[in-house]
Amino acid sequence: MGLFDFLKFGKKPAEDAIEFPEDTEPKERLSVRIENISGLGDVERVGSYLKQGNIVLVKVRDLQKKDVGLFQTSLQKMKRLSTQFNWDMVALQEGYVIMTPSFVRIERPEA
Repeated sequence: MGLFDFLKFGKKPAEDAIEFPEDTEPKERLSVRIENISGLGDVERVGSYLKQGNIVLVKVRDLQKKDVGLFQTSLQKMKRLSTQFNWDMVALQEGYVIMTPSFVRIERPEA
C-alpha cells in the first residue's frame, strides 16, 4: 500500500466525520496584546487597549518581585476598572493577568 492510496481524491468522507459550514463573511479581527506593567501609569495604558476592544495579557510577575505594595495597588486599580467598565479579569499562577473587554467572557470551571 503506497502513499497515494491514502490520498484518494473524490472519496466520500467517513460516516462519523463532521463537516462544519465555512464562514464566507469576513469577521472583525480581535487582537490579543501582551503588556508588561511596571507602575500605575501602565494600568491606564492597559485600560485604553481594553476600551479599543483588545484582549490583554498582562505580565505582573516582575512588578510583584520588585515592589509588592505597588503591585497590590496596581492590581486593585485594574480590578476597579474591570468592575466599572464590565470587563472580565482573571489572574494566572504564572504571574500573568488576562483582561477582556465586555463582549468577551472568560469561561471558568465550576467547583
